[in-house]
Amino acid sequence: MSSSKKKTDKQDWAPATLSEFDGVRFLHLDSIWVQGAMRIRKPQQLELEYIQRMMAWMLWRDDAELREGHAVQLGLGAAALTRFSHKVLRMKTTAVELNPSVITACRAWFHLPDDDRRLTVLNEDAGAWVAREANLQTVQVLNVDLYDHEAAGPVLDDEAFYSNCHAVLAEGGLMTVNLFGRSASFARSAGRIARAFGSDQVWSLAPTKEGNTVVVAARGVRVPERDELERRAANIESQYGLPARKWLRLVRPLPISIINQQPD
Repeated sequence: MSSSKKKTDKQDWAPATLSEFDGVRFLHLDSIWVQGAMRIRKPQQLELEYIQRMMAWMLWRDDAELREGHAVQLGLGAAALTRFSHKVLRMKTTAVELNPSVITACRAWFHLPDDDRRLTVLNEDAGAWVAREANLQTVQVLNVDLYDHEAAGPVLDDEAFYSNCHAVLAEGGLMTVNLFGRSASFARSAGRIARAFGSDQVWSLAPTKEGNTVVVAARGVRVPERDELERRAANIESQYGLPARKWLRLVRPLPISIINQQPD
């Protein structure tokens, strides 16, 4: 969770809780909704399917560049993407999370390490972070997963926010966004992303069976030929164990109906 709603009373924060089932530990925010998961014996493995798909940006980057640059997660969840960027890809990694109990839980229960020369975890507002001038064009990979304890819709989801996300990306940078909810809600959110990034720089993957749709948006990226994408997907699978060839089958440009919809 990370939102632009200001909270000063600690009791206002939804407390982080956990559950475990069949070797997997789950993070909750005082509700039944799962905010993240970690396989206890394989903490660097990306357990949830939609979290795996949040790494689909890898298809748009050359193999030699996969580990380069600055990766930022807006919304920490169970720290799966942060651990993967920091421990597996060994990128400079920043996570921005508004709820302090989530950070505490991730460090106690979900193998989130202390800050070091490559890792910074910030207890602050994601909307303010992307709006900060010092962060302009400093990010190569931006993962956006911003849901509160009710998980009804993204807590930051307007065109101004996505424009700021575009602004923090360096040329060639990529963003993935988790959109969860009704199809109408997806269309509105995807349309805002397309207006902020340009319709030729936005794609989506088919929804997971749980209803999560991952959108990929880019700043100045040229899509390679199909054979090159297939080669990259095979490399991602062999190097990182992620189902990239499946992603390639599921990815598609946004429908014209979404691209042409009128602003809110």
